[in-house]
Amino acid sequence: MPATPLRLRLALLVPALLLALPVLSPALAEEADQGRVIDRLPQVIPHRQRVEAVNRMLTDRLDNLLPGLMRETGIDMWLVINREYMEDPVYLTLVPEPVFAARRTTMLVFFDRGPDEGVERLTVSRYGLGGLYEPAWEGGSDDEQWERLAQVIRERGPRRIGIDISRDWAFGDGLSAGLHERLRQALGGKLSSRLISAEALCIRWLESRTAMELEAYPDIVALARGVIEEAFSNRVITPGVTTTDDVAWYIRQRYEDLGLDIWFMPYVNVQRRGDEVEPGTAFYGASGVVIQRGDVLHTDVGIDYLRLATDTQEM
Repeated sequence: MPATPLRLRLALLVPALLLALPVLSPALAEEADQGRVIDRLPQVIPHRQRVEAVNRMLTDRLDNLLPGLMRETGIDMWLVINREYMEDPVYLTLVPEPVFAARRTTMLVFFDRGPDEGVERLTVSRYGLGGLYEPAWEGGSDDEQWERLAQVIRERGPRRIGIDISRDWAFGDGLSAGLHERLRQALGGKLSSRLISAEALCIRWLESRTAMELEAYPDIVALARGVIEEAFSNRVITPGVTTTDDVAWYIRQRYEDLGLDIWFMPYVNVQRRGDEVEPGTAFYGASGVVIQRGDVLHTDVGIDYLRLATDTQEM
């Protein structure tokens, strides 16, 4: 099994590992007590207003990033096929807001027509996708949908058709066994022989950040760090009383109050002089304990905003 690509974690999650900060910094406590940490947080825009920002970044990715990735990975056509409530891991990164799920069976087709014409984007599906994909089917039975997909592929004659199957990478293994079998039946032997794994394309798509996305990241990381700064202050922590779990749940609720989703439960632990280090661990510490003066706190949190994620660890 190949090693996990470092840039996947770096680009997808953008970790911010920082130098140690005293739990009971007087300056920090004063700022928190006066509400200044809250005041310094970037404004979180309402969900309705996020649609424009997300779709602008997605259009830029589809127009300017995807063609090069398809050529780098040697794929002429990419198929992303999934069912409602069982979405491919890459699906929601390819469709516009406010899409929450696939509808019935949703088929996305990307065909590289060359550097001059770019990548054609089609949807062979019952419902439209906000104008980012040209509808290639007017609706009908399940069998007619698969027949239309096969027709679209035959008309374009791709040499290498990427599908999301992978032995090693969950992010590249979104095509279910049932849909894979149905696809091969619809295509027949000749076209099926052109099917290849699109795992490299899936990973490259997910790990790559555009200039437009990177411009948005500082505010997103500032939101993550601002809540941690608040949680690690005397405004939240009373030594000898407050537990690490109290702080973890404060962080979770604070993000909720700000209208930010988390993608894992915040984790908080303490590190103390004399504690034994478990061999092979990058971080160590006790959780579920009362915080005492002199403890070093460590937390790991991750938020989702504008379809971008942070993975922030601070001490």
